[in-house]
Amino acid sequence: MDLTLIDQDGFIQTLLSQRNPWHENYLIMYSSLWKGYVTNPALMMVPADDHLVHRGDGVFDVIRCAHGRLYQMEAHLRRLERSAKAISIPLPEEFGRIRELIKTLAVTGGQRDCLVRVVLSRGPGSFTVSPFDCPSSQIYINVIRYHKPPERYYESGVSLITSKIPIKKSFFATVKSCNYLPNVLMKMEALLAACDYAVGLDEDGCLAEGATENIGIVSPDGYLIFPGFERTLAGITVQRVAELASALVEDGALQGTRFTRIPLAEAYQAREILIMGTSINVVPVTKFDGRRIGNGLPGPVFSKLSALMEKDVGENPDLLTELDWEGESV
Repeated sequence: MDLTLIDQDGFIQTLLSQRNPWHENYLIMYSSLWKGYVTNPALMMVPADDHLVHRGDGVFDVIRCAHGRLYQMEAHLRRLERSAKAISIPLPEEFGRIRELIKTLAVTGGQRDCLVRVVLSRGPGSFTVSPFDCPSSQIYINVIRYHKPPERYYESGVSLITSKIPIKKSFFATVKSCNYLPNVLMKMEALLAACDYAVGLDEDGCLAEGATENIGIVSPDGYLIFPGFERTLAGITVQRVAELASALVEDGALQGTRFTRIPLAEAYQAREILIMGTSINVVPVTKFDGRRIGNGLPGPVFSKLSALMEKDVGENPDLLTELDWEGESV
């Protein structure tokens, strides 16, 4: 077999000549290895021997920038730190200015509606499994375009199936690590079944979480119920939805809210099923495992919570970080 040795110049030329359709969504990347950023998507790379690549040894979080302001940045950064601490990834020196980095990169990316992906990796060091081969952890930050889900999600609702992929054990479920193989397989399962989403079950047949989403139901007696965080990731959005739902309790649209176990049979009987996440806010499920949920249309609890979330994302000064779009972040 003939192989071509590619020298440095050939490598750079080949790299820079590559352009793929998805590159249009990649706005900017910062790497603590480079101590700077790039805007050419072809250069947005991570070393092959970073344990993030060959072991999934890293943690991440995603912050939404909506209408030019970062939403719930502090909550996402707190969770990122908790995840890093849980798997003993030391915070690199650059993390001391993580807020400045995020704000500057978001503005430099030039899109007022975008997603900021912050990754803390174990760092380069070897191809072994030992984390002690890595001299230092690293930060990678990517800013990508935000694309709102199709309008049909909100107007007609989405389809959901029960996943056959085993969910993560408690420790791993509660850490937002970069090892997302089960999540990938869940999403693949849903798409191959011509469905929008999949949800996993625990060993007792109770709802857990989706590939990248939390789930909740409105019970027949009017309670908004979410799976607890013992076996699911503590979603930033679902926690905010639970807080906002207090207004629906006050006006009588709900009897109350609680986090507890939800048997699959109970979910089938729900008035409404909701899916929640950073990039989707709240989405109604109208078909679950081929069964119609409620009357088969988005329900009143969804409508009210969706409106509350939209207002929260756009107007809540306590959860929004302002950016200076005149030139510098603030």
